[in-house]
Amino acid sequence: MSALLKKFCNYYNANFTPKLVERLRIGYDLSKFKRDCIAGLTVAVISIPLAMALAIASGVTPAQGLYTAIVAGFFIALLGGSRYQIGGPTGAFVVVIFSVMQQFGYDGLAMTMIVAGLTLMLAGYLKLGTYIKYIPYPVVVGFTAGIGLLLISTQVKDLLGLQIDNVPAEVLPKWNVYLHNLDKISPSSVIISLFSFAVIFYIQKNKPKLPAYLISVVGATLIVALCGLNTETIGNKFGGIPHFLPMPQLPNFDWNLFFKVIPSGLTIAFLAGVESLLSATVVDGMSGDNHNSNAELIGEGFANLACVLFAGVPATGAIARTATNFKAHASSPIAGIMQSVFLLLFMLLLSPAAKYIPLACLSAVLIIVGWNMMNIEKIYKLIMGPRGDRYTLLTTLFLTVLVDLNTAISVGFIMASIIFMHRMSREIEIENDEEVLQDVGGGSDLTEVLNQKGVMSLRLSGPLFFGGASQVSRFFKTIQDAPKVLILRMGYVPVVDATGANIIVEFVKKYRQAGTKIIFSNVKKQPHRVLHKVFQEEGIDYHTISAASTFENALKIARRYLREQNKKQDKAEKSVDSKE
Repeated sequence: MSALLKKFCNYYNANFTPKLVERLRIGYDLSKFKRDCIAGLTVAVISIPLAMALAIASGVTPAQGLYTAIVAGFFIALLGGSRYQIGGPTGAFVVVIFSVMQQFGYDGLAMTMIVAGLTLMLAGYLKLGTYIKYIPYPVVVGFTAGIGLLLISTQVKDLLGLQIDNVPAEVLPKWNVYLHNLDKISPSSVIISLFSFAVIFYIQKNKPKLPAYLISVVGATLIVALCGLNTETIGNKFGGIPHFLPMPQLPNFDWNLFFKVIPSGLTIAFLAGVESLLSATVVDGMSGDNHNSNAELIGEGFANLACVLFAGVPATGAIARTATNFKAHASSPIAGIMQSVFLLLFMLLLSPAAKYIPLACLSAVLIIVGWNMMNIEKIYKLIMGPRGDRYTLLTTLFLTVLVDLNTAISVGFIMASIIFMHRMSREIEIENDEEVLQDVGGGSDLTEVLNQKGVMSLRLSGPLFFGGASQVSRFFKTIQDAPKVLILRMGYVPVVDATGANIIVEFVKKYRQAGTKIIFSNVKKQPHRVLHKVFQEEGIDYHTISAASTFENALKIARRYLREQNKKQDKAEKSVDSKE
C-alpha cells in the first residue's frame, strides 16, 4: 500500500505540482522576496485601473473587478504552473460575461464560473493542457481580434458620455444607435477621454517604464475632483468601492440555471485555458523557463471557483500583466501573491478616492486594450499569407463579432482542420521507382531486379490518412496486371490511420490472391503498429508478408524470391519433359 501511495505521489508531483512548490524547493531567500515585492507592486499599479474598467465593461461593479484581481491573482500564483503568471479579469471574457449578466444576472454568472472552474480542473487532471496548443493560430487571432472589436464597441457610450438609456447588445444595432445619438455627446466626457488618450500615448512613447494607465486615471480623477466636471464617475454610478473583501458566501445553486449556462461556462473555460497557456508560453519564451500546462489549468479552475465565493467574475492569466511581472524581475509566483496583497491595501487605504474616477477615462483605457487585442499587424500577415489561413481568420473574426463566440470558435476550428487535412492530402505521393541507383548505393546486381518482368516498386510519401485515402485508392486501381513481386516503400510515410491501413490491407489481400510476393520496406513505428493490428483483424498473418529495414534489403529479398521461383519453374519444366 505504501509503495502504491509513493508511486501516486511521484506521479502527482511530476504532472501537477504548482510552480510555487518547485521554486521553493530550489531555495528562497530575502533578496528574492524583495524582488517579488517590487514586481508585485509594479503589476498591482497596472491591475487597478484594468480590473475596474473590465468589470464595468462586463456589466458588474468595479469592486467586483478588484475582488477578482485579488482572489484569482492569489490562487493562480499559489496553485498555477507558471513562474510569472499574473491572473485576473481580462478583455477576452467581457463579451461572454456581459451576455450572461444580461440574460441571467449574477446568479447565472456564478453558475457559469462553476462550470468553467470544474471544466478547467478536470482538463488539468486529465492532462489535456498539452493539447490546447493545437488550437489553430488563425482561430486564436480571429476570435481575439473579434473580442477586441466587441470590447471597443461597448465603450463608445461612456467614452463620449452619450445619454442613452438602452443600448442594443448586437454590434450593428449598437453602432446604429451611437450614430443616431451623436447630438447627445457630453463635452466633459470628451475632454476627459482626450486627456486620457493623450497621457497614455505620451507615456507609452516617451516614458514606457511608467504606469501609463494608472497615471491617466489619477490625472483624470484629479481633474474631475478639482474642477467639478459634470461627467459620470464610479461614485455617481456605482456608489464607490468597499474598503475590504466581502465575506465568502456560497451562491444560490439552481440546477435549471446551471444547465442553461453550460455553453457559456464551456466558452469561458476554453478562453481561460487558451489565454492562460498562451500567456505562460509567451513568458517562457522571454524567460527560458518551462511552465506546467496541467498544473496551470488546475490553478485557473480553482481560482475561478474561489472567485464565486467572493462575488468575483471569471479570470485567467493576463499576457500583458504577466510580461510586466517578468520585466519587473520577479523571482517566483510569490510576486503574483504580493500583487493581490497590494491590491487589497489599495482597497483598504484609497477606496474613498475611487468614487471620483470618471468612466470616460476607464473607457479610454479599455479602447486601447481592445485595440491591442485586435493586433492589426498579425491580422495583416495572416491575410497576406496562405489562402486557407486567411479564410479561417476572417470567418472566425466575423462570426465572433456578428454571431457569438461559441459559433466562431467551433466553425473556425472545424474550418482550420478541414483546410489542414486538405493540405496534408496534397502531400501524399505515390510513384514507381525508375532511377534507384542513388537509393541503393549503385549496386548493379540489385538494380537489375527492377528490370525484370513482373517486378514493381512503389514509393509512398506523406501521411496516409482518410483525407488522402481516395487518391491512394485510385492509384492502386490503375495497376492492371498483378506483378510477381511488389515492393511497397514506406520510409516517407510518418503516420497511417484506420482508413489508410484499410486501403493497404485490401490492396494486399487482392494481390496475395493473385500470387504476388509483397515486400514492405522501411515501415516506421506508428504505421507498423497500425498495419499489424489491422492485418490481425483481417485474419492475415503479418509475418507471412516480407518486411525489410531498407530498400536495399527489400531488393535482396525480391532477388532471392525470384531465383527460388525460377528454380521451381525449371524443376517443374524438367519434370514435364521427363514424363514425356
